Amino acid sequence: MITNKTKSQDLLDRRKVAVANGVGVFNTATVQHAKGAIITDVDGNELIDFAGGIGVVNAGHCPEPVVKAIQEQAAKYLHTSFNVVTYEPYIELCEELAEILPHGENTKAMLVSTGAEAVENAIKIARQATKKSAVLCYTGAYHGRTMMAMTLTSKVSYKYNCGPFAPEVYRLPFPNFYRYAGSRTEEEFAEDELKRLRESALNLVDVNEVAAIILEPIQGEGGFNPIPQTYLEGLRAFCDEHGIVLIMDEVQSGFCRTGHWAGWQHYGVEPDISTYAKSMGSGLPIAAVVGKADVMDAAAPGSIGGTYIGSPIACVAASATIKYMKEIDLNERAKHVGTVIMDRLNSIKSECPEIGDVRGVGAMIGFEFVHNNDPRQPNSDICSKIVKGCADAGLIVLSAGTYKNVIRILSPLVITDEELEKGLSILEQEIKKAIKHI
Repeated sequence: MITNKTKSQDLLDRRKVAVANGVGVFNTATVQHAKGAIITDVDGNELIDFAGGIGVVNAGHCPEPVVKAIQEQAAKYLHTSFNVVTYEPYIELCEELAEILPHGENTKAMLVSTGAEAVENAIKIARQATKKSAVLCYTGAYHGRTMMAMTLTSKVSYKYNCGPFAPEVYRLPFPNFYRYAGSRTEEEFAEDELKRLRESALNLVDVNEVAAIILEPIQGEGGFNPIPQTYLEGLRAFCDEHGIVLIMDEVQSGFCRTGHWAGWQHYGVEPDISTYAKSMGSGLPIAAVVGKADVMDAAAPGSIGGTYIGSPIACVAASATIKYMKEIDLNERAKHVGTVIMDRLNSIKSECPEIGDVRGVGAMIGFEFVHNNDPRQPNSDICSKIVKGCADAGLIVLSAGTYKNVIRILSPLVITDEELEKGLSILEQEIKKAIKHI
């Protein structure tokens, strides 16, 4: 039988047969190999990557120093379990994390494999440190798919038929300035939302029982929503007043994405604990919980961690990634990339009233589609058209947001100016094409 089926389509067909349906398909691209900001699919087509493996390859696909470090470590030992045999790569990485992400005078870290694991352990540490149980989180939040992390995650479609969920978790509206501010200034809006926070002690949960408040300073899956500066400052004061551990989830926003090692550094508001993963290891499964030493040390021996905590292969990958990011000054590169993207998107927005907002910090940028220029009338259909159109034109992008009406840009920060401009041109073309066919 003669068939014109591509290798990519064949691979996707095999996926349907062999892989559980619950594993999401956010884009139909395939990969044969990848380097920098370019993915080559199994048919030999080159694709510009604006998704970055969902924010995992800030330092680019297969950075040579990281690949070399992995190869060298693989020849020494693959696994001993840090609980059983101590090895230097784990300790060295924790030292490096304490240096670039200082929490107070003394900082300690622990390593796990995924962002969700980091969140789970951060909650356990906070509860042990405070001897309290309740946790406050926010609408629009994404913290993972394990049970506590899924409970903290806001989006209901990620949780169908997965309950019952973890108890003693309470949710506040995220201070989404674009969607809810109306005619108020950012400071007026933030103050009103801080009043809501303070009222939660009266109508949501006994503040004396709250162990932690967890949030993303710049929401990821929720739609790339940056928290207002005044609100974060007020939240820090609220936590200090009531003895609450402030946890910032930097899994998607960390490691140069915002032009800083962590988003909270952009705000100048220090958490008690923060969590990291994704671009920390350039694609290897590694994550970290970093925090004030006295808080971190409150966890009893054996109560946090696991068999694969801080795999030596992943540890050397992360250390090599950090070193490489420093050598090429990736934080400064992120600021440049972010400026180029923001300027281009604002230019497109001026011609397309369907784009309600362009926002972000550094190179963590999203733009939201709405009907009638109304923040409360999300336009979801257009995003799926843009994602598909971009894929057909050689650009990988992803949507985000509760209504999937936000396009997010997470290109590798090592992307060349030429690749960036080409990708933005494809994106502009597909936006205008999708709008024309509404």
